[in-house]
This record gives sequence, C-alpha cells and structure tokens, in this order.
Amino acid sequence: MSRLVLVHAHPDDETITCGGLMARAVDAGWDVTLVTCTLGELGEVIPAELRHLEGSDELGPFREKELAAACSAVGVTDHRLLGGRGRWRDSGMVATGEGIRAAAPADLGPGAFAVRADVDLQVHQLVEVLAEAEPDVVVSYDASGGYGHPDHVRAHEITGGAVERIDPLGARVALYATAAAHDEVARGLDALRRRSWLPLPVPPVEDLPTVPDDAVTVRIALGAARVRKLAALRAHATQIGVHDDGSEPPAFALSNGLAQPVTASEGFVLLRGPDGGLAALSA
Repeated sequence: MSRLVLVHAHPDDETITCGGLMARAVDAGWDVTLVTCTLGELGEVIPAELRHLEGSDELGPFREKELAAACSAVGVTDHRLLGGRGRWRDSGMVATGEGIRAAAPADLGPGAFAVRADVDLQVHQLVEVLAEAEPDVVVSYDASGGYGHPDHVRAHEITGGAVERIDPLGARVALYATAAAHDEVARGLDALRRRSWLPLPVPPVEDLPTVPDDAVTVRIALGAARVRKLAALRAHATQIGVHDDGSEPPAFALSNGLAQPVTASEGFVLLRGPDGGLAALSA
C-alpha cells in the first residue's frame, strides 16, 4: 500500500490543485494524509450572504468546516492542521499587477505562517507528521508557490526541508510540486470563451500560473473522480464558484471573478526522490 501526504497552505488549495489526485489515491487504496498550514483567515469571501464573515474571527472556523466537507467529498479521512488548530494564521497577500500573481504584504500579523523566524519550528512540526505517516509520496508547491502567495512559498520551503530530514539521500520519498500544464489550460480557456452563457470573463493563459507541458513529470487523469473534485470545489463556497452545465470543461472562479477550467487531469513535477511515485495513478 502506498502512502501520500499533501501539504497545502489554506483550505481550498488542496482541492483546486489535487482534488482529483486525492480521490484517485483513495480509490486505489492509498493512505492519504492532508496537512493544511492555516485556516485562510484573510480570504476574500465571494457569496453576498456569507460576506459578513470576511475579516472576522468567524471566517477561519467556517473555512475549516468547508475543508472537512471537501475532504469528505474526495474520501480523505486523515486531515491535520500544522501545529494544531490556530497555531499558524493566513499571512495575506498583495497583487503584483502581473496576472494572477501575488507577493507578501509589507507587514505580517502575529502568528502569520510566512514569518521568517518560524521556519525551523514549522519544519519540525511537519517532520513529526511525516515520521508518523511514513509517506512514499509528498506533494506541495514549487519554489514560487504556484503564483507567489507567501504562504504557498513557505509551504514549499518547509515541505522540502521536512522531506530532506526524513529521507536525506532522496532514495525513498518522492517529492512533487503541483503544476498546471500550459497547453491543457489554454485549450480549456478557449473552450470557456465559446460559452455564451458563462457570466464571467476568461483570462489569457499568460495570466495564469502554468508550466510547459513537457515539464510535467506525471499527469493524473481524473476520469470519474472529477465529479468528486467538483463536489469538493463546491464545498469551499466562501472561496470558489463552480459553473457546470455539463459542457466540457466545467469552470470555477475565485474572488477575482475570472473563469478557469477544471481540466481533465492534474499535473505534477518531480522535485526530489525516486521517479515513478505517482506513476501507478497515471494509467
């Protein structure tokens, strides 16, 4: 039996990038552990009826419930909050003006996950999880955090550090970063532009965080698991809107109101360790 650990910054990140992977791994009998580093306390809330949560102390606990529902949708039963509930808080972000890309704010609040002085403690906390879970495969982000959010960057840093501690020679644990294949995303965006009913603008592919298709080490075809990924996306109602009339592909949007495709596969780039860790799920 294979063991998979995923390390994500906020509730919803796990579903957007790895919802299908988690569902496929559960179906294959893998042990799946999800580690979430913060509760996304600074997230922007989309639905008008929930907007009173934005900026309040209620948003984090509400997003924790959304995360539990999303985990249930894809079948994940082992979910951990890094360091325990409320240990690390969302650091927030600022837009860079370069597409959907972000950077760290000038000032980080108390307990913010991205505070530089806390790296070693966070690595230690994640090492404790990995030592218990004994993963064959670990998934997080690349060095840019996908789109620059400081909490994603920090998740990449501590995941790499923790994996190196439990597998210093890189012989046992395969470490992957999530990756959106450029051409697949571009085809999905083109299809969305042809939807006369879609009430959202569709961005150019250059504005989205993608990688060249040939840089993707492994693609996980979602197949029927995409239905469960869509259910998990809907569970994150404060952060994600899902638009699906049965056309291919379905669409989702974040608080920026830009339509993105829910592609038929999820991509991953091997960063360290033995190749082939996710190969069994790629068939």
